[in-house]
Amino acid sequence: MPKYVGVLTAGGDSPGLNAAIRGIGKATIEAYDMNIIGFKDGFRGLMENRFIRLESHSLSGILTQGGTILGTSRDKPHKMSVGNKILDMTDVIVENYFKNHLDVLVCLGGGGTLKNAFRLSQHGINVIVLPKTIDNDVAMTDVTFGFDTALGIATEAIDRLHSTAHSHHRILVVEIMGHHAGWLALGAGIAGGADVILIPEIPYNIDKVADAICRRSKNGKHFSIVAVSEGAMSLERAAMLEIAEQKKKEAKTDEEIKAASVEVKKLSALVPGGTMDIAQKLEKMCKLEARVTILGYLQRGGTPSAADRILATRLGTACATCIENEQYGVLIASKGETAITVPLEEAFGKTKLVPQNHQWVESARLVGTCLGDM
Repeated sequence: MPKYVGVLTAGGDSPGLNAAIRGIGKATIEAYDMNIIGFKDGFRGLMENRFIRLESHSLSGILTQGGTILGTSRDKPHKMSVGNKILDMTDVIVENYFKNHLDVLVCLGGGGTLKNAFRLSQHGINVIVLPKTIDNDVAMTDVTFGFDTALGIATEAIDRLHSTAHSHHRILVVEIMGHHAGWLALGAGIAGGADVILIPEIPYNIDKVADAICRRSKNGKHFSIVAVSEGAMSLERAAMLEIAEQKKKEAKTDEEIKAASVEVKKLSALVPGGTMDIAQKLEKMCKLEARVTILGYLQRGGTPSAADRILATRLGTACATCIENEQYGVLIASKGETAITVPLEEAFGKTKLVPQNHQWVESARLVGTCLGDM
């Protein structure tokens, strides 16, 4: 009997999603003679049983398209908005999985999708996950599709800002996506020749940043480019988070955990942070005008790069082979030029952060880039 495959895209959109859908679809249909349906708008579409049948003709022409033909959402199966209530819709999702006679559900997403997929696998559903995110922070894989495209966009933005910074003798602060991991800001900062790069993994001292910019001015370079991850934090904020994490670890009841979280929010509010705050402080300290550019959703839109198309196709076709071999409950990860499988229980709940001794970090330091800590 031919296998029945369901696929959905969840979380934020990312370049390469359509390439992955095409890779999965064409391989399952043409190489393995399977049936495949795509659920609309992530886990919500699975809960509402809204899907389209994916045929070879419907997969043609989508390789180069950004976004996702299936639509996406950030809905979680166990915490879904239904009317004006938040309900656990896991049982409904499981029911729809079996109602459609699925052999496997393929989820394309990042860290949150991994968690949701793992939870569903514990309810008797066969699940496979493909790693997608421009942040490149999914554990157990060398790279996620979407990252290369976003890296190119962010680098080009920094390239274009150089002429304005030089012409007007300004500090231009560029905010780049990355709440928890600094891969995108670090890579784009190096490739774009940023003078300062601030990432979440290396808390910054604003005095060190100002000193670096002032030294440039004394040497006749009256402009600077500062690449900032949206999750970059000062030493003060990092210290507070460390205290908060310790309190949460020591908390024994739900009430104590909630109390610790409330205290953290109150303390954090007392310590200014964020890209605008960095720009304002540097303007005062360095006596140079500072301007902020927030790239936002520009970074994850548009046509995927060749590297992302190849990666998404590689992982998509590897996924089809796993389905044929009935290898479920795994993340299809990239390892060098090959695709490997990692059990979901080993991959979910982890974030791939930038190690402080990573080669990119060392290279940035050696070319004189300030990372805010020395």
